[in-house]
Amino acid sequence: MAQVSEEREDRVDVTGDQPAGAPGAGTPATPEFPGTAGAVPGRASATSEAGPAAETPVAPEGAGEAARLSAAGTAAADTPIASRTGEAAETSVVSGAAADASGAAAERAAGAAADTSATSGTGAAAEAPGAAAERAAETTAAAEPGAPDTPAPPEDVKKASKAGRNLPAAIGVALLLGAAIIVSLLTVRYLFIGIIAIAIAVGTFEFAGVLRRVADIRVAMIPVLVGGQAMIWLAWPFGREGALTAFVLTVLACLLWRLPGGAKGYLRDISASTFAAAYLPLFGAFAAMLVPPHDGVGRVLTFLIGVVASDTGGYIAGVLGGKHPMAPAISPKKTWEGFAGSVIGGVVAGALTLSLLLDGHVWQGVIFGVAIVLTATLGDLVESLIKRDLGVKDMGTLLPGHGGIMDRLDSLLPSAVVSWLLLSAFVPV
Repeated sequence: MAQVSEEREDRVDVTGDQPAGAPGAGTPATPEFPGTAGAVPGRASATSEAGPAAETPVAPEGAGEAARLSAAGTAAADTPIASRTGEAAETSVVSGAAADASGAAAERAAGAAADTSATSGTGAAAEAPGAAAERAAETTAAAEPGAPDTPAPPEDVKKASKAGRNLPAAIGVALLLGAAIIVSLLTVRYLFIGIIAIAIAVGTFEFAGVLRRVADIRVAMIPVLVGGQAMIWLAWPFGREGALTAFVLTVLACLLWRLPGGAKGYLRDISASTFAAAYLPLFGAFAAMLVPPHDGVGRVLTFLIGVVASDTGGYIAGVLGGKHPMAPAISPKKTWEGFAGSVIGGVVAGALTLSLLLDGHVWQGVIFGVAIVLTATLGDLVESLIKRDLGVKDMGTLLPGHGGIMDRLDSLLPSAVVSWLLLSAFVPV
């Protein structure tokens, strides 16, 4: 465009000394501007590739510079669109990014039209839109989807599994844990108490770590860990009296342990420590109390099979047909269809295990199954609410496909309390 402007200035200099806008001045014929001889004063005859241009309004004789500029602007407005704004019209179709270039081209085209009205020549003004059209054509070719430099669209992201977890890893871990529990029960059943103690200790570390990392809440780790192990192991020879006594001593130890830390956050930390001691080792102690009776293996299996059947039935029904959320604000994936599957699985498992393993009645097994479904679902919702409050997805990463130990204890812990209570009532020792 700079070359075109310089060429236009050279051509204007050749036309003569008299300004084109002077009153009564005509445009002499020149080789560069053919067909301009004898032009009527004040009229500009314009020809271009787009066709004849509209006549240029004549500024009144003796008018000032403003009137002449107004007449030139009117001429630019009457110029056909193909010659005046070809670059802007074509380039704007190409892409939004070319809008700036088309605006600049429109300004240059308007300036060229103004100069043309002053000199009554159209050769240079016709060349500028032609050059712009060539550039617009190049831009269009580059913007076409089939252009070589156009990057290929990204591949579609694989949809997440509807199961919401790594299913093969989850099944593998569940089988390993189940095998360890069955081996311990069928060999030396008191080894199951050791499995409970290890799981509670790891779960306490996970829970306290999340509280410390996310909310800056400091659980009294030493008292909760030591007192938790005391609750579980004292439940073996002394039953619930030993577990409750150890729990009370653990809370007293937490109160003393936190004293040197000062008043800031004291109540918050003590509340978290007491909750951790009750939710993990105290509830776990009721699972340990299922072991000592002579039919302890059957009691433990009845408890575990009931919880697993509830979780599995709810999981399968929820994945296959879950459409109505049960508590969307707490656990969006838990549905009423899944809950119905849990009820079916829990009732069937309770009726079979309690009648076959513990010589109970079927109706007792039905009640037991319903109670286990309710407590397992409650435990799952409670931990989901805790994790939502803390803003975490899982309590840990120890178990692939499951999260942490704490994420597997959510339905087991409250169900252990109800299992001990109901089995003690239905099948007294």
